[in-house]
Amino acid sequence: MKARIIFCIFLLSLIFSKNGFSQRLNDDLVQFSGVVVTADSLRPVPFTSIMIEKTGKGTTTDYWGFFSIVVHKNDMVTFSALGFRKVHFHIPDTLSESRYSLIQVMSSDTIMLSETVIYPWPTREQFRQAFIKLPVPDDDIAIAKRNLEIMDMRDKDPRNYDPERFGMNGAQNYRNYVDRQVDRMYYAGQTIPNNLLNPIAWAKFIKAWKRGDFKKKY
Repeated sequence: MKARIIFCIFLLSLIFSKNGFSQRLNDDLVQFSGVVVTADSLRPVPFTSIMIEKTGKGTTTDYWGFFSIVVHKNDMVTFSALGFRKVHFHIPDTLSESRYSLIQVMSSDTIMLSETVIYPWPTREQFRQAFIKLPVPDDDIAIAKRNLEIMDMRDKDPRNYDPERFGMNGAQNYRNYVDRQVDRMYYAGQTIPNNLLNPIAWAKFIKAWKRGDFKKKY
């Protein structure tokens, strides 16, 4: 009988101590929430890393810089973001409520990166060979001589001038414009004939195609 009484007292003390420990643990938890903004313009800093130094756990802010995390009193929280200086914040241990809000301001930090040189060739030897074999562009005099040769060829024999290769010159463009104006005035007030169903035009086209008039001559 005495042993049962002692066992019951032990169980009751264990239950009360467990409840007391749980109550103290719950009193130690704090819902830590807030927003992270820049120091110069008070704009939100998205995706800021928030880390509890003691446990290594943490979270990140959303696109609008908002965060919410459960911490313990007296915890040290670190805020870090790319392009900003790290900020350490100490959770007060004298809080009387289980919620704590904060507007954390982040200052910009200048990051100096080492110089990076990008080459189109993997090695110096390949660059040397490519540089030696690189064709040197013509100077203005050589370009002018080449253009004069084309003009001279056209002046000597206009039939050798190919508009598809060299482009139409001023005289050809003017002739084309005049022909279009003449056709437009000739059929003014009338329906322009369509040779798509003209058998004579088709016969001429087939003969020209058989002769090879449409083949490239170069």
